[in-house]
Amino acid sequence: MTVTLVWFRSDLRVHDNSALAAAARQGPVVAVYLRCLADWQRHGHGANQLDFRARGVEALGDDLAGLNIPLLHRDIGHFNEAAEVLLDIARHVGAHALHFNHEYPVDEVVRDRGVAAAFTAAGLTATGHHDAVTFAPGELLTGKGDYYGVFTPFSRAWHRQLGDERIALRDTPAPQQPLDIASDPLPTLPALADTPVDERLWPAGETAAADRLERFLRFRGHHYKRQRDIPAIRGTSELSPYLALGMISHRQCLQAVLTENDGQLAEGDAGLVAWVNELVWREFYRHVAYGFPRVCRHRAFQAHTEALAWRDDEAAFAAWCEGRTGYPIVDAAMRQLVETGWMHNRLRMITAMFLSKHLLIDWRRGEAFFLRHLVDGEFCANNGGWQWAASTGTDAAPYFRIFNPTTQSERFDPDGTFLAEWLPALAELPAKARHAPPTDLLGGVDYPMPIVDHKAARARALEAFKALSR
Repeated sequence: MTVTLVWFRSDLRVHDNSALAAAARQGPVVAVYLRCLADWQRHGHGANQLDFRARGVEALGDDLAGLNIPLLHRDIGHFNEAAEVLLDIARHVGAHALHFNHEYPVDEVVRDRGVAAAFTAAGLTATGHHDAVTFAPGELLTGKGDYYGVFTPFSRAWHRQLGDERIALRDTPAPQQPLDIASDPLPTLPALADTPVDERLWPAGETAAADRLERFLRFRGHHYKRQRDIPAIRGTSELSPYLALGMISHRQCLQAVLTENDGQLAEGDAGLVAWVNELVWREFYRHVAYGFPRVCRHRAFQAHTEALAWRDDEAAFAAWCEGRTGYPIVDAAMRQLVETGWMHNRLRMITAMFLSKHLLIDWRRGEAFFLRHLVDGEFCANNGGWQWAASTGTDAAPYFRIFNPTTQSERFDPDGTFLAEWLPALAELPAKARHAPPTDLLGGVDYPMPIVDHKAARARALEAFKALSR
């Protein structure tokens, strides 16, 4: 009897999994997971996501066991070892084929092409599936046949060409007859440089993901457009970590919206439509990573911005990382990130723009810091967001758009509730004084003065960008 291998990566679920569904249609399945800590860490992932991933694999193993699918685990040092290790497993278990779901950053694309070539050379088949996107890269192109570099026309094309079959859920395999192949015990995650955040903040696995989706749609989804920018309110889905590692699929999310929104994705409930838009943004950034691989090589999407004169200011960078800039909304957000492994999306924009515009420090340093701490750290979305804020990327904010942190704070945290939560030193100040504490109120309060003046910093950033055209 021959079996089919399924190689799990950032798709840690058994429901609505294209590779697993396709493999199960061919007969008995054996699952494989390759842990590649060296390359993940080289790519910048930190303890929070590595721990979340490890717990997700453990949950996946339990779910696969319920289907009598054994999970084999191997540690590899680098991506380029994947082909040889997978072929060894195929020979050992008598597999004739391999299925996997595509990933889109350039190193992952090169790895997967190497695996497919090695299997073909060995007389076996290797099939990739575009599971994490509704449209495969290259299916949505501009009128000139190029990849989209602007979100709005991409989104219009996405909605215009969307058919029911695109977001139909894949079949979940029925339990198979037990195989004479035992699952490997999952090895303990080795000690990491940083200590992961409390796992209770982010329970792993698709059961936890499905629970978060259900609670979001029941209690917050309809208010999403109105509440998503208010950091003191739990107004977002908090599903980004689960989407990043595939503990839930975008199709499951979209199908849930269809059920809740009278079969509509582009019209109807404003909150749900706004959330669908965020899911399309995630897909857009994956197309960008594939279609413009330079962004995967630490390059700016807007090539002319490579000449920008970034500042080397280690003290200012450290103050930003540690939440000591003297701008309360920036500092509260950075402390939330370090302590929880997550940051509210409005705050991601504010903090990223503060580093790249107010401090004029290279956005790549901030991108790396975020990836190191985010439990939802995913290259495509993280890179896309940072380049947007720094005015170097797709849909780039005009270089003259520079958020004033104080007015952003007053607008989105009017009572200073979020500030008081993360900056307890300011909790005793009057609510309106928390956004920009006056000097006379800071006596005896352990909070720094602003490290840069907003007007002066704005003028400096504008001059740096204008210099590009000269």
